[in-house]
Amino acid sequence: MISDYKSGVDNIRQILKTYIVKNRIKSLVVGISGGIDSALTVALAKPVCDELNIPLIGRSITIETNKADEISRANAIGKNFVTDFKEVDLSKGFIALAGLITESTNKVESIADKIRRGNIKARTRMVYIYDLASKNQGMVLSTDNYTELLLGFWTLHGDVGDYGMIQNLWKTEVYAMSRYIVSQLKDHDAKSALSSCIDAVATDGLGITNSDLDQIQAKSYEEVDQILLKLIYSTADLKDFENHPVIQRKRNSEFKRNNPFNIPRDQITDRPL
Repeated sequence: MISDYKSGVDNIRQILKTYIVKNRIKSLVVGISGGIDSALTVALAKPVCDELNIPLIGRSITIETNKADEISRANAIGKNFVTDFKEVDLSKGFIALAGLITESTNKVESIADKIRRGNIKARTRMVYIYDLASKNQGMVLSTDNYTELLLGFWTLHGDVGDYGMIQNLWKTEVYAMSRYIVSQLKDHDAKSALSSCIDAVATDGLGITNSDLDQIQAKSYEEVDQILLKLIYSTADLKDFENHPVIQRKRNSEFKRNNPFNIPRDQITDRPL
């Protein structure tokens, strides 16, 4: 785990700045959910965009199942950290699209059905965000973290952006880094906006369950990260965790981390490319 969050924040911002300058990027675009991951992402990016005088464009894209408290937090983050912010309701478009493209035989919506609809919501949002980035010669910031990556807790072709500042941070590090940034902020409203995301119940906003931890089937992210650390680094006998939902979810989602899978050429032919 990170021991020095000041250095971690400084390093992320310097690396982002170098990348933007090198690639002549004209704006950064991010979807703001009202959750901690997107809030930390824009809090990290804001000083860089201010220094380079490029817009940080944020959108709260609500679709049908987003709750009032999520929307309120997203608006507060947008107001305090983003150059160009709007709340966009794509519910009507999603309902029309889902009606056209989904094949359903169930009269009662199951969890699997909710996950399917949630995937469409995430992909609809990403279509909007990428079109906005194209319009503004921008780059889409990813808001995924390492814990979610290992759990497969994201939508293929729906959640992953062009540039991940926090992709290799554990979820517990995301919270800790956010608390460090709060301690450095001078503006009361900005501190309050980011703090509210730290304190909020984590949810994907897709209406699948009441919280992310409900889906993951764990008591806390501290528990999740500790189990994954033991699995990855083999620091403990895993017999006690073999059937834990976190372990099973990690193993069952391996295909997502290997997407797209391409058959290696040497398994097809001995002729070089």
